[in-house]
Amino acid sequence: MNLKSKDLLGLRDISAEEIEYILNTAKTMKYILSSNNKKTAHLQGKSKSIITLFYENSTRTRLSFELASKYMGANAANISASSSSVQKGETLIDTGRTIDSMGSDVIIIRHPMSGAPHLLAQNVKSSVINAGDGMNEHPTQALLDMFTMVEKKGRLKGLKVAIIGDILHSRVARSNIWGLTKMGAEVNVSGPATLIPPGIEKLGVNVFSTVQEAILDADVVMGLRIQLERQKKGLFPSIREYSRFFGLDEKRLKLAREDAIVMHPGPVNRGVELSSAVMDGDESTIDEQVTNGVAIRMALLYLLTRRGSANEVID
Repeated sequence: MNLKSKDLLGLRDISAEEIEYILNTAKTMKYILSSNNKKTAHLQGKSKSIITLFYENSTRTRLSFELASKYMGANAANISASSSSVQKGETLIDTGRTIDSMGSDVIIIRHPMSGAPHLLAQNVKSSVINAGDGMNEHPTQALLDMFTMVEKKGRLKGLKVAIIGDILHSRVARSNIWGLTKMGAEVNVSGPATLIPPGIEKLGVNVFSTVQEAILDADVVMGLRIQLERQKKGLFPSIREYSRFFGLDEKRLKLAREDAIVMHPGPVNRGVELSSAVMDGDESTIDEQVTNGVAIRMALLYLLTRRGSANEVID
């Protein structure tokens, strides 16, 4: 099997079969990560060059891509927009073409404008991976979330997943909604009314006004980071009020299934989206999500750089 596109720009436009293929490949990468020797030569012999191009700050996503590249033997380099020719007025297309001309194989981009990775992909030969674009998508985060769900629950089809928080501004929520609904999961969302996008029901999700309704009998409960800068715009009264009505604590978690897991893309505003007891509890998978992020990104680098060959899940 081949991934249909040279790029991974979002989960909206890829098939359930492709998602399953990526998740299956990540299983092998997770095994490599769990071994004493994390090094593998899947990219080394092909002299692959991986470039991270970040126009926004990032810790988890950027570092996991860089580690994934190094673990697989690729040549990795990073470009920060704050210290590049972007500050001299260079356009995204010109930056991409410059990187492309240097022989890059994959460009991983994070950008504050929705659609920026798509524009870049149309103008370079390199494969482009979207590491987050504006309020649009964050596909690799959703893939690692789904991979974690499969590890813990054994399946995606039929799972009830509750996503709580700032749905309006969350690219993580959008990618998870696209991916999970394609894979047959039931998705519930809840948050302050001002942070729920109008018409989101059309994406196949259930919208609830209270957290209690959304997480009732859920298999997975996912909190989203409240972007504190949004509070200054008056989209919800206060952090304290948000925590009171939409924060996930032990009492609310009891409404979910007894074996429910708790997820969060990080970083967590401790005591706001999740109480410390929930964040540090046995049901939390936050640390495992970080590990699985490296496995997913290893899988994507492997699959995108071997397009055109007989793509089979590696053993």
